[in-house]
Amino acid sequence: MSSTPPVAGFNRALEGMRACAAVGVMVTHVAFQTGSVDGSWLGAVWGRFDMAVALFFALSGYLLWRPHSEAARDPHRKVPGTWRYLRHRVVRIWPAYVVVVVVVLSLLPDARPASLTVWIANLTLTQIYVPLTLTAGLTQMWSLSVEVSFYLALPLIAWLMLRLRGPAARWRIPVLVTTGVISLGWAWVADALPLEAGVEAKNWLPGHLPWFLCGLVLAELGTAEAGAAGMRGRIARLGRRRLLLAAIAVVAFAISCTELAGPTGLAPLEPWQFAVKMVLGVIIGFALIAPLTLNPGRSHRFLDSAPMQALGRWSYSIFLWHLVVLAWVFPLAGIVPFSGSMLVVLALTLLLTIGVSAASYAWIEEPTRHWLRNSEARATLSVAPRDRAPRDQSNQPPRHVDREPRDEYDRQQSR
Repeated sequence: MSSTPPVAGFNRALEGMRACAAVGVMVTHVAFQTGSVDGSWLGAVWGRFDMAVALFFALSGYLLWRPHSEAARDPHRKVPGTWRYLRHRVVRIWPAYVVVVVVVLSLLPDARPASLTVWIANLTLTQIYVPLTLTAGLTQMWSLSVEVSFYLALPLIAWLMLRLRGPAARWRIPVLVTTGVISLGWAWVADALPLEAGVEAKNWLPGHLPWFLCGLVLAELGTAEAGAAGMRGRIARLGRRRLLLAAIAVVAFAISCTELAGPTGLAPLEPWQFAVKMVLGVIIGFALIAPLTLNPGRSHRFLDSAPMQALGRWSYSIFLWHLVVLAWVFPLAGIVPFSGSMLVVLALTLLLTIGVSAASYAWIEEPTRHWLRNSEARATLSVAPRDRAPRDQSNQPPRHVDREPRDEYDRQQSR
């Protein structure tokens, strides 16, 4: 008889994988600004470390969708309410982000003077929709803008799939995969849109939806009934073969370094190249994350190690601050931008970014999340029914109303 697997808690390996993604994004930016993305095969490799964004998006999709996939198979499970979910997303993302935006637009020479439009677009994470508002020190935030779009879309996706519960849950993966395939056509739609110069519609959510849906499919596979048969069962079993999937990830990454996935750097991609890049990102994301989610009891020594866990905790701040640090590394080290010295610049940027990010995590991220948790706890206690039993008849503590399920993934939710 099939059974629903137990609810997963904190997955240390995912924390370590997020650290890898953050460092990967840093590598590609350092490579570009030191002139190492130079048209050579090695330059193509450095430039294609931007595929780390696929990991970020897939991790977000997996962690945020997991409660929905669990609830679809267990009628006793609840998902966080929409307002609670959005409240947690705002507190997770904006406080540290706003600090970085203010620092960059106020102090970074290459970003000054910034117009009011630039300020508003960056503070609201709408810069991918407003022409020419991606600015020095903040250019990596295009991906965060896309991710916020996904946060807003996720409750709608959950609502559209609400009927696919219980026995009908077997259709959830086919629906998600079909949606991902259809979204590959967005690259052609984007090129046909009459947009102002400086706006790249390929970078909107529909273009990168396959990377998020990769995470949603992994969440569905992870919560599917044990011993699932058919294609779903075969995919789930494939996800436990680490060496094979590692080889697949390497091959997919190697293909992404060719013209099939378009040029590296800032050159525009043809629609078919963009679609190929999306497919390769899905393959890489699945191959690297599946062994961590479909076989959660297995240890992953490197990803589980203390240094990788620390980097994983700081990964969001690493993502936020590394371009600011990189901008200051060049004058501090006396190195001219685009003049080489990639390994030196990378080492300095990594070390300094880790220090800044640890402080940002300790002074901004954690205090704001603690504030939210304490606020919700006080709100829950304030609406709890009073214990009306006489004191001499009961030694039990007051009963409380049933809470929404604790967000077991909040610490790990990407970004």
